[in-house]
Amino acid sequence: MKEAEELLDELNNAVVLGDVHKARKIAEQLVNRSVSTRAALERLTEAMQVVDKKYERKECSVTDVVAAASAMREAFKVFEPHLQVKPVQVVGKIVIGSLKGNIQGMGKDIVAATLRTAGFQVVDLGVNVPPEGFVDAATQEKAQIIAVSISVDETVPFLKELVNCLHQIKARNKVKIVVGGRAVSEKTCSEYGVDAYAKDAWDCVKKVKGLLLHKQHHE
Repeated sequence: MKEAEELLDELNNAVVLGDVHKARKIAEQLVNRSVSTRAALERLTEAMQVVDKKYERKECSVTDVVAAASAMREAFKVFEPHLQVKPVQVVGKIVIGSLKGNIQGMGKDIVAATLRTAGFQVVDLGVNVPPEGFVDAATQEKAQIIAVSISVDETVPFLKELVNCLHQIKARNKVKIVVGGRAVSEKTCSEYGVDAYAKDAWDCVKKVKGLLLHKQHHE
């Protein structure tokens, strides 16, 4: 029998190659072996980061990215029912999406599912969302948090537009912004005036909870 680590490597490769059937099969084997869902989802995210980098270096096409995302989505369907997150007591509504120029939303999908499992209301806007799209949705949905996924380096500056849009409608104090994805870091927060950076889905649950508690405390 294959070791869990070996299966995780195979899962990573299947996603990078866009092999949907193989990705699902390996995911099922991992679930049957009771391998940590968190470890498996981290490998899926890493695989998509590899694909993102290859796409940026023009080593693969949009078709390859779509194939990899399909493989990841199939594997994720297998893992999703096994997601374990400690439920939070704080109530909040989050608008989430991949920022304009980011065409692959699998990391974002994992974060959205994890936030829902934790008990938050989540409105998923999909991929390639313009800055004003986030703001319009947050206003319409009366959301307290905007969560932005960014994996393509050159799209990071759109965050400035997002922050400005919130300032224009005088909602910057009411709505907090969390960013995540390969192209951002803690440094992005200070550069663009963003409230928090989340390194993964579980960290995002923690950061959102912290922002909502802080917000309630100051109201």
